[in-house]
Amino acid sequence: MSAPQTVRSATRRLVGLTALRWLPVGLTTPITVLLAQARGLTLGEIGVLFTVHGVLVVTLELPTGGLADVLGRRPVVVAGAVLHIVSCLLFATATTFAGFLAGIAALGLGRVLDSGPAEAWYVDTVHRIDPAADVAPGLAKHSAADGGSLAVGAVVGGFLPALVGNAGAQGLALPYFGAAALDVLFIVVVLRLLTEQRPPREDSVAASLVAGARAVPATVGESIRLSVTDAPMRLVLLLTAVGGAGLVVCELLGPVRFADLAGGSDGGAAVYGTVLAISFAAAAVGAMATPALRRLLRGSTRATCALLFGLGAAALAVVAGPDVLAVAGAGFAVYYLAHGSTWPLLSAVLHTRVDAAHRASAVSAMSLALALGGILGNLTVPPLAAAFTTGTAFAAVAVVVLLGAVACLRLPRATVVAPTETEVPLGVL
Repeated sequence: MSAPQTVRSATRRLVGLTALRWLPVGLTTPITVLLAQARGLTLGEIGVLFTVHGVLVVTLELPTGGLADVLGRRPVVVAGAVLHIVSCLLFATATTFAGFLAGIAALGLGRVLDSGPAEAWYVDTVHRIDPAADVAPGLAKHSAADGGSLAVGAVVGGFLPALVGNAGAQGLALPYFGAAALDVLFIVVVLRLLTEQRPPREDSVAASLVAGARAVPATVGESIRLSVTDAPMRLVLLLTAVGGAGLVVCELLGPVRFADLAGGSDGGAAVYGTVLAISFAAAAVGAMATPALRRLLRGSTRATCALLFGLGAAALAVVAGPDVLAVAGAGFAVYYLAHGSTWPLLSAVLHTRVDAAHRASAVSAMSLALALGGILGNLTVPPLAAAFTTGTAFAAVAVVVLLGAVACLRLPRATVVAPTETEVPLGVL
């Protein structure tokens, strides 16, 4: 298939790819913690698995982003999908901590490979079509497809175990098999839709891989230097890390909290799956509404992000409040709405700071920051919950998110780059 000729057609491809990418993840998200518990793992051991995932992302996120910049977006996305299939099969069959550890390792490797290439492909494509285009609206649709697909997957994944009756861990493993099948479909669509305009390869595949691997350190080094020296990019990464801490407290303690509020673990997967689906849908709606909200605030990215971070902090405080399922569920959904709404704006700021040759690495830096925030959350949230209550852990993270709202006021006001400065070369800032 030929390359897209309009911004609209490029956006449609990104939305389709995003939806197919995150539908399998949505299937498994509601049952991951519950499956591990059903097979004998403690909450502390599950926290260790999450931390291992975060460490893998921290270690490999930038190198794999550099790999996508050097070798191309499509092969890296396909490799990530293959590893996600492996991780799904490992999770579905694991019965020990070592088995789950192997699954989380494959999941982490797959995640770092596909965290930035599709978005980088989209921004590069849009800038080729219209160098002065604002990518924020397209990225908002990208985030909406992310949230909407996760919502659909969470509903299906949450209720699939109930369809097989009291099958225990076997029923909880069913969504992982479904996710693996969907990943195969995703690979087929990637090969058809993610078309690239790259110079023809002069050497063999092996020689190109060796040359690409040699070029990765320099690409990564430039991205790291920009992350350290460019103030707006530093702030974007800091705020992304704050968002990662918020997501961790939801993902790690949410399944346990909502299972308790539902009156037991039997219906825990269905209850949490429903809450998570509503939350993902709220994130999708928020992402779609972000451009309109920014217009209401006179086009100010910093004011919009500050408002959304403040809303997220209030939402986590509500989850930490009374033990009422409807109230906690509403707070949970509002946090996801706020987080999903800020992501496209922070991404748009990031893309104004880099050139095409380093774009996937920059997106990987953003994913790296998210992972670092998650690691910090994984190390602090379980001890807080164990020493006090889950409500205390939610409240503590709410304070951190509120500080992020204050930091948002130092973001650039706009994300549209002047036509003569569509991409800022590294080393100029």
